Amino acid sequence: MLRCGIDLGGTKIEGIVLDEQGAVLARERVATPAGDYRATLNAISAIVAQLEHHAGECGAVGVGTPGALSRASGLLKNSNSVCLNGRPLDKDLSALLGRPLRIANDADCFVLSEAVDGAAAGAAVVFGVILGTGVGGGVVVHGRLLQGPNGIAGEWGHNPLPWPRDDERPGPACYCGKYGCIETWLSGPGLARDFAAVSGRLLSAEQIAQFAAEGDAACAAALARYEDRLARALASVINILDPEVIVLGGGLSKLKSLYQNVPAVWGRYVFSDRVDTRLVPAQHGDASGVRGAAWLWENGS
Repeated sequence: MLRCGIDLGGTKIEGIVLDEQGAVLARERVATPAGDYRATLNAISAIVAQLEHHAGECGAVGVGTPGALSRASGLLKNSNSVCLNGRPLDKDLSALLGRPLRIANDADCFVLSEAVDGAAAGAAVVFGVILGTGVGGGVVVHGRLLQGPNGIAGEWGHNPLPWPRDDERPGPACYCGKYGCIETWLSGPGLARDFAAVSGRLLSAEQIAQFAAEGDAACAAALARYEDRLARALASVINILDPEVIVLGGGLSKLKSLYQNVPAVWGRYVFSDRVDTRLVPAQHGDASGVRGAAWLWENGS
C-alpha cells in the first residue's frame, strides 16, 4: 500500500507518497493560504490529487499539523496557525478527501519518521526534539507513536527548566501563561533573548552561532549556557523515559557542538553511573515531518 503524507505548516504545505520501503514516489509543495481555513483544506485536497496523479495511486493519508486534536471536543487546539484552532480538522479533511485519515502533531511525525527509517531506526525507545521557533517533542516505543490519553505525550517544552539556578528563576514568561518553560530557554528566540539580556546585543540564534564559531566570547558563552540548559532538560527525560536514542531536529539542531558537548554535561544530572543514550541529528532533516505523516498508517497514531 502506498502512503501519502501531508505536512501542514504555517507557511507551506508539503506532500509526499512513500512506497512500502519508504522511497519517495512523488512530492508536491505549495504555500499555505494565510489565515483561511477553507482554502487550506482545498489546498491539501489539491496536493493529494496531484500526488495520486503522479504516483498512480495514493491510498492512506496521514497529516502532520501544529497543535493537536482535543480528546474532549475533537477540535484542534494549540496551533500557531490560529485559523485551525477550534476546527474539526480530521473530520473536515476526511469528508473532503472521501477517505479516512490520521492526524498527529508535527513533532510526533518528526520522531516517528526518524524511528522508522531515520537516525533512530531499530531503537526500542526514541525521544525526538524539535529545537526551532518553538520547542516540541515526541515519543516512539517499539516503532509505535505514543500519544497518551490526553494526546500530549512528549510535550517536553512546557515543563519547567530542571535544576534552575538562582538567576534563572522564575524564568521568562511563556505564551502558555507560566514562567520558565523549557521552550523559553531552548527555542531560537529563547537563545536570542538570553544573549541580549546578558550582553545587551540583539542577534538572532543563527548569528550567535556564527559569531561564536568566529571567536566572539559573548556568543560562545551564550552557547555554553544553552548547552548546559539543554543537557539538564534532556537529563530529566532520560531519568523518566530512559530512551536509547534522542534525535534533534529544527534549526538549532544544526549546531554540531551540541552532539559532543551536551552528552559531556548531562551525566551530572542523570540518575545513573553511566549514560548510554545516544544524541543524534535527524537523518531526514526537514523532510522528517512529512515522512512521519505518511508512516502514521504503518505504525498507528
